[in-house]
Amino acid sequence: MLLLNEQGLKNRAAWEEKGYTLPAFDREAMIAYTREHPVWVHFGAGNIFRAFQCNGVQKLLDRAIMRAGIIAVEGFDYETIEKGYRASDNYTLLVTLKSDGSVEKTVIGSIAESCILDSENEKEYNHLLELFANSSLQMASFTITEKGYAIPPAVTADFANGPRKPQSYIGKVASLLYHRYETGAAPIAMVSMDNCSHNGDKLKAAILAFAEGWGDAGFIAYVSDPAKVSFPWTMIDKITPRPDASVEAMLRADGLQGLDPVVTSRGTHIAPFVNAEESEYLVIEDDFPNGRPALEKAGFLFTDRETVNKVERMKVCTCLNPLHTALAVFGCMLGYQRISAEMKDADLVRLVHAVGYDEGLPVVTDPGVIDPRAFIDTVVNVRLPNPFMPDTPQRIACDTSQKVSIRFGETIKCYCADPSLDASKLNAIPLVLAGWLRYLLGVDDQGQPMEVSPDPLLETLQAKLDGVQLGDPDSANGKLNDLLGDEKLFGISLKEAGLANKVETFFREMLAGPGAVRAALQNHVK
Repeated sequence: MLLLNEQGLKNRAAWEEKGYTLPAFDREAMIAYTREHPVWVHFGAGNIFRAFQCNGVQKLLDRAIMRAGIIAVEGFDYETIEKGYRASDNYTLLVTLKSDGSVEKTVIGSIAESCILDSENEKEYNHLLELFANSSLQMASFTITEKGYAIPPAVTADFANGPRKPQSYIGKVASLLYHRYETGAAPIAMVSMDNCSHNGDKLKAAILAFAEGWGDAGFIAYVSDPAKVSFPWTMIDKITPRPDASVEAMLRADGLQGLDPVVTSRGTHIAPFVNAEESEYLVIEDDFPNGRPALEKAGFLFTDRETVNKVERMKVCTCLNPLHTALAVFGCMLGYQRISAEMKDADLVRLVHAVGYDEGLPVVTDPGVIDPRAFIDTVVNVRLPNPFMPDTPQRIACDTSQKVSIRFGETIKCYCADPSLDASKLNAIPLVLAGWLRYLLGVDDQGQPMEVSPDPLLETLQAKLDGVQLGDPDSANGKLNDLLGDEKLFGISLKEAGLANKVETFFREMLAGPGAVRAALQNHVK
């Protein structure tokens, strides 16, 4: 029997016999050192944090390059700390699923402590205030999703109430930073690691909104001074899906106990393990006014802001995200439940090759730190086909209306801006856009009802397509006119780009009847 906690891990031989790699450092000493000399606090205690940042710190602790561990803070779903962290003494289990079929099982012990960001919990909140007052703290990082940086109108009362006990997520973070300012104004890097464009600017804007709302000129100056508080840009890329039942079964077969799934009252799926792919990229603008850990020795890439921007555009606009969206919308319509299974479908493989290699790479700017062709080669040949990564087209299809402008519109813009290129000759990208519109009908390629993934514009878009019927291409007459000219939706007016007619033609073809989606793929992607 294996138990993932301090007591259970004392039997190292039992774990190692089952192929688990254990921490090689003195964890008790690490926790004690971190208590006195905190270096890194992370907000957003989700799967990617446990699989990526925590694993990176563990590598450095194992090699005695770092002495302090990482401090995990959760500000959205407090239950994850009690049920997902403290229940296992802040250990986690990383299961790396490789494309060659091998599995690496690593016990991660680099989390020194876990906290909740609750201004109503005096003990927890005072402890976080103490951490932020400590001049040794070099960075606070975030994986709280892009939504986490929003300031809902309902919480503007936080401005009037001042920085003592705010209610909103970012208000609480700003309050901690305010306390640092009041207790010596030591420098710090506030590092968003969320998967959104120019993430550092989004975090800075949110913090500044509270600084200005509180009206303290000194705090505003502190947050605005990059020599005091920096907001580096980053690009992160690693797939860490929900805990998978097949991985759970494998761990149970090893004798691991305590794996019963937990779903919190806020809908978070918790498990003591994280299943993740082997590929990972974290590119960070090297702007740390209070110094930083030597994370480059754990594989993190440090560079300048412009290079981070180029890497992000390479990934989001060409080498990964557009391929994901293409597989998502067509995979759903063709009945697939796994991205890896789609990569055995010759028609879909040709589609992602056409979107990425043929139409995307010609307009990519090489960022220098990562070769675009090597990156997309890894995506197409290693990451997407990995049968041990339980990622689904249904998950990736979520919120597509918020993604198409970046994932496809930016490439179309590049074609329109280059006199040597002709956007009207694009073929695979218009086919994907037409496929997405066809997907919104909620009918699969066999003519059967199909659930459409959540999307904030779903009702609006489906209303515009009301009356369009499978088996009746003429029912689409006039239905796409407004949509195809919507610059906000697609990032560019498809009419002005010369692609509207092509998208509409492809869409009508996919309405011909059952099997028409497959036929369109075969007819237009060679």
